[in-house]
Amino acid sequence: MRLTNLFSKTSKTSPSDETSRNARLLIQAGYIHKEMAGVYDYLPLGKIVIDKIANIVREEMNAIGGQEIGMSALQGKELWEKSGRWDDKVVDAWFKSKLANGSEVGLGWSHEEPITNMLISYIQSYKDLPVYVYQIQTKFRNELRAKSGLMRGRELLMKDMYSFSKDKDEHEKFYETATNAYLKVYKRLGVGDITYKTFASGGIFTKYSHEFQTLSEVGEDTIYVDKAKKLGINKEVFNDEVLAHLGVNKEHLKKERAVEVGNIFTLGSRYSDALGLRYTDKDGASRQILMGCYGIGISRLMGLLAEHFADDKGLVWPINIAPAIIIIARLGEENETTKLADEMYNHLTMMGVSVIYDDRDVRAGQKLTDSELLGIPYTVVVSEKTVKNKKFEVRNRKNSDTKNMSKDELLKMVASLTTN
Repeated sequence: MRLTNLFSKTSKTSPSDETSRNARLLIQAGYIHKEMAGVYDYLPLGKIVIDKIANIVREEMNAIGGQEIGMSALQGKELWEKSGRWDDKVVDAWFKSKLANGSEVGLGWSHEEPITNMLISYIQSYKDLPVYVYQIQTKFRNELRAKSGLMRGRELLMKDMYSFSKDKDEHEKFYETATNAYLKVYKRLGVGDITYKTFASGGIFTKYSHEFQTLSEVGEDTIYVDKAKKLGINKEVFNDEVLAHLGVNKEHLKKERAVEVGNIFTLGSRYSDALGLRYTDKDGASRQILMGCYGIGISRLMGLLAEHFADDKGLVWPINIAPAIIIIARLGEENETTKLADEMYNHLTMMGVSVIYDDRDVRAGQKLTDSELLGIPYTVVVSEKTVKNKKFEVRNRKNSDTKNMSKDELLKMVASLTTN
């Protein structure tokens, strides 16, 4: 990717109408464009990042038997009336409208009802269970306040998985499997050591649930963390009954601010009963189906990662979700400088390495400042000085380490990065 071919651009200034650091940085660096409060477009670099995050989640869901589907965001009210969740007094997050024929519709904020209704056509016998399906889809939440950039949007990208099991044991086994898969996701994204499975309220779904909370000063939630046991308790359910249930000593807990980056719920048979989804067992008897749901906010994760890893110079992406591993900063227009920078760009591209080439006709200072703002893991500087010394100047964005490398040394480093 050559920056001269990229329509999006960096900005020297941060947007004045944004209070959240993640949105300010992502807009300034040209990753997203703001449509309105809580609604953002993903520009080319931002689309690469959010797709990489989504793919990490996808890989871990596939690894535990999840089957990916794509469902309609447009929802008719009839199914939701059966479960009692169409009423705004029950769910206050609906965006609702009417079709030309007068029928009421809403934009999906969750999909328990429609996925349950869909599976009536495919689940009849015990032989058809268990089933684990998920989607990665845009959801719509009519938030009263949207002030945290990508971390609280009115339109958000979300992974929602639903499990359908024959009995409690089968459900609980998968619930634990899904928990471990979530922890793998956060570890791969570089926040595993500060993300805690957290006991929480079930809200409109069930009495209790589990959240996955990442410690952050900008978090909207307060949790109490037992670091030794690697668990947390949300402030909203922090009481003696819960402490006793979890076997936690209050003296071992530390109060922290955190961002919710995922949640899992045991739903029981609430929705399967309401929609009429049952199965026939080996003896021909009709049985209830037990459900669970498992959500991860993909766009929320992008906002959290942007904010968590940033420094005073800009973004600092983990290497596995950065839009490129390397950005080549060509300083100067001399023939030999341009020739060497072009050759390295072409060579890396042929190797299949994700690389950005800053071939713009702008000042050297701007190129180096932008490379830091963009948060690309490694900047390779090609200048008249480096050409003369037959070396490349390689800057590590994470730790600001700078090394001079020969072509062979640089290619060896790149090879190690792409195989890890």
